[in-house]
Amino acid sequence: MLSGTPDGTLLLVRVNPGARKSIIMGESGGRLRIRLQARPVEGKANRELARFIAGELGMKKNRVTLASGERSREKTLLLQGITPAEARERLKTAIDKG
Repeated sequence: MLSGTPDGTLLLVRVNPGARKSIIMGESGGRLRIRLQARPVEGKANRELARFIAGELGMKKNRVTLASGERSREKTLLLQGITPAEARERLKTAIDKG
Protein backbone atom coordinates (compact mmCIF):
# COMPACT_ATOMS: atom_id res chain seq x y z
CA MET A 1 0.00 0.00 0.00
CA LEU A 2 2.93 2.36 0.75
CA SER A 3 6.34 2.54 -0.90
CA GLY A 4 9.15 5.04 -0.69
CA THR A 5 10.54 7.16 -3.53
CA PRO A 6 13.16 9.93 -3.60
CA ASP A 7 10.28 12.46 -3.68
CA GLY A 8 8.21 10.97 -0.85
CA THR A 9 5.79 8.07 -0.58
CA LEU A 10 3.52 6.35 -3.08
CA LEU A 11 0.08 5.43 -1.71
CA LEU A 12 -2.06 2.88 -3.55
CA VAL A 13 -5.80 3.54 -3.27
CA ARG A 14 -9.09 2.18 -4.61
CA VAL A 15 -11.76 4.85 -4.88
CA ASN A 16 -15.55 4.56 -4.91
CA PRO A 17 -16.90 7.96 -6.00
CA GLY A 18 -20.39 9.31 -5.43
CA ALA A 19 -20.70 8.36 -1.74
CA ARG A 20 -22.79 10.27 0.78
CA LYS A 21 -19.61 11.47 2.48
CA SER A 22 -15.88 11.01 2.01
CA ILE A 23 -14.42 8.37 4.32
CA ILE A 24 -11.48 5.96 4.59
CA MET A 25 -12.87 2.42 4.69
CA GLY A 26 -9.63 0.58 5.50
CA GLU A 27 -7.21 -1.60 3.57
CA SER A 28 -8.06 -4.38 1.13
CA GLY A 29 -6.00 -6.11 -1.52
CA GLY A 30 -2.93 -3.98 -0.80
CA ARG A 31 -4.81 -0.72 -1.41
CA LEU A 32 -6.41 1.86 0.86
CA ARG A 33 -10.17 1.84 0.18
CA ILE A 34 -11.80 5.27 0.08
CA ARG A 35 -15.35 6.40 -0.51
CA LEU A 36 -15.50 9.87 -2.03
CA GLN A 37 -18.41 12.26 -2.05
CA ALA A 38 -17.38 13.77 -5.41
CA ARG A 39 -18.59 12.32 -8.70
CA PRO A 40 -16.07 11.19 -11.35
CA VAL A 41 -16.88 14.08 -13.69
CA GLU A 42 -14.23 16.37 -15.22
CA GLY A 43 -11.60 15.35 -12.66
CA LYS A 44 -13.68 16.35 -9.62
CA ALA A 45 -13.14 13.01 -7.87
CA ASN A 46 -9.37 13.20 -8.42
CA ARG A 47 -9.20 16.71 -6.96
CA GLU A 48 -11.41 15.69 -4.03
CA LEU A 49 -9.22 12.62 -3.41
CA ALA A 50 -6.04 14.74 -3.15
CA ARG A 51 -7.79 17.29 -0.92
CA PHE A 52 -9.32 14.58 1.30
CA ILE A 53 -6.08 12.59 1.75
CA ALA A 54 -4.09 15.78 2.44
CA GLY A 55 -6.60 16.74 5.14
CA GLU A 56 -6.62 13.29 6.72
CA LEU A 57 -2.81 13.16 6.82
CA GLY A 58 -2.32 16.75 7.98
CA MET A 59 -0.52 17.78 4.79
CA LYS A 60 -0.85 20.73 2.44
CA LYS A 61 -3.00 19.72 -0.53
CA ASN A 62 -0.32 20.74 -3.04
CA ARG A 63 1.91 18.00 -1.50
CA VAL A 64 -0.51 15.25 -2.61
CA THR A 65 -0.57 14.55 -6.35
CA LEU A 66 -2.02 11.88 -8.59
CA ALA A 67 0.84 9.75 -9.93
CA SER A 68 -1.31 7.32 -11.94
CA GLY A 69 -4.87 6.13 -12.47
CA GLU A 70 -6.50 9.37 -13.64
CA ARG A 71 -9.46 7.52 -15.20
CA SER A 72 -9.42 4.41 -13.01
CA ARG A 73 -10.77 3.49 -9.59
CA GLU A 74 -7.30 2.19 -8.70
CA LYS A 75 -4.96 5.14 -8.28
CA THR A 76 -1.49 5.90 -7.02
CA LEU A 77 -0.90 9.10 -5.06
CA LEU A 78 2.47 10.72 -4.42
CA LEU A 79 2.74 12.10 -0.89
CA GLN A 80 5.64 14.54 -1.20
CA GLY A 81 8.03 15.11 1.68
CA ILE A 82 6.81 12.26 3.89
CA THR A 83 8.34 8.84 4.54
CA PRO A 84 6.36 5.58 4.35
CA ALA A 85 6.68 5.20 8.15
CA GLU A 86 5.23 8.68 8.75
CA ALA A 87 2.45 8.04 6.24
CA ARG A 88 1.61 4.70 7.90
CA GLU A 89 1.31 6.36 11.34
CA ARG A 90 -0.84 9.19 10.01
CA LEU A 91 -3.09 6.77 8.12
CA LYS A 92 -3.49 4.64 11.23
CA THR A 93 -4.65 7.73 13.14
CA ALA A 94 -7.05 8.69 10.32
CA ILE A 95 -8.53 5.17 10.15
CA ASP A 96 -8.87 4.94 13.94
CA LYS A 97 -10.76 8.25 14.19
CA GLY A 98 -12.84 7.17 11.28
